[in-house]
Amino acid sequence: MRVVFLGTTGYHPNDRRHTLAVLLPEVGVLLDAGTGLFRLPRYLQTSQLDILLSHAHLDHVVGLTYLLGMVHRRPLEAIRVHAQEAKLQAIEEHLFSELLFPVRPPLTMCPLPPAELPLPQGGTARWFPLEHPGGAVGYRLRWPQGELAYVTDTTATPEAPYLEAIRGVELLIHECYFPDHEAELARRTGHSHTSAVARLAAEAEVGQLVLVHMDPGSEAEDPIDLNRARRIFPATTLAHDELELSLGSG
Repeated sequence: MRVVFLGTTGYHPNDRRHTLAVLLPEVGVLLDAGTGLFRLPRYLQTSQLDILLSHAHLDHVVGLTYLLGMVHRRPLEAIRVHAQEAKLQAIEEHLFSELLFPVRPPLTMCPLPPAELPLPQGGTARWFPLEHPGGAVGYRLRWPQGELAYVTDTTATPEAPYLEAIRGVELLIHECYFPDHEAELARRTGHSHTSAVARLAAEAEVGQLVLVHMDPGSEAEDPIDLNRARRIFPATTLAHDELELSLGSG
C-alpha cells in the first residue's frame, strides 16, 4: 500500500513544498487537504475519497475548494470529509461562505464518531486529541497491510499524552515545524521541534518517522537538521512533495 505526500509543509506553500496532504491512493484516503491536494488526480485510484482532517486551519483545509474543478473532470461516487463537528461547521460557514467560495463542492460532512471510524478495504481509524490553538486531532489508521499514525499540529514530548495512541505503528508521520534552536517558539505556538519529535518516535517504538509541516519561511535548503533527528532515531526521513513510501506488504 502506497503513501504519497502530495504536500509536506505548513502555513503556506514555498518554492519547494505545498501545504499538507497525504494520500493512500489505493484505498482513497487523504490526510488533510492543504494546497498539495491539487496533485490528487495524478494519484487517486478509487471512485471515492475519504478525507480525514486534523483541524480547520486554512493550510489544512483550503484544498477542499480545489475539489470543485476536479470532480468536473473526473467525477467521484462520494467525497466524505471527516473531522470534529465544530471544525466541519466552521468550514461550512466560513470556507464555503457565498462571499468566499460560492459553489460548494459535492462533499458529505461526517463528524468523527466517538470510537472507531470504518475506512475502505477493511481499514479503520481511531482519533485522539492534540494540544494546539483551536484544537486538533491525530489519527491511527490500520489495514491488514499495516498501521500508520498521523500527528499534526501539536507539541511533541517523549511523554506526550498521545504516546500510547501511536505506539508500535510501522509509520509515524509527525509535524516538525521548528529546528531545536527555536524550541521555545515551538512550545509557545503549539508546534514541535526536531529532537523532541525524534525522542517521541523512539519512546513509541515506531518503525519509521517521517517529518512534515516544517516552517516554509526557513531560508535553509532543508529547514530541519535531519542528522540531528537521526542521531536520536535513525529511521527518520524528511518528507518532500511527491515522496512515495510503502506501508506493509500491500
